[in-house]
Amino acid sequence: MGVILLIIVGAAAGFVATRMMNIEANIFVTIAIGVLGALIGGVVLRLLGAMLGMAFGFIGAIAGAALLIWLWQTYLRK
Repeated sequence: MGVILLIIVGAAAGFVATRMMNIEANIFVTIAIGVLGALIGGVVLRLLGAMLGMAFGFIGAIAGAALLIWLWQTYLRK
């Protein structure tokens, strides 16, 4: 069932992409463009998400360290 769904979504995505780019293609090329585009887009989004995840982790670490310093200065250093 997953392959059929991929072909249907690929056909729709390929149709929209070929129309946006003003390219006339047959149905097989349109499906191939959509399926390959979905694979490339998925990889790019996963990499981008991983990089943003690391950046947000770093920002969270800075915020946590700042909170720890504030707690130490406020309650323990008297």
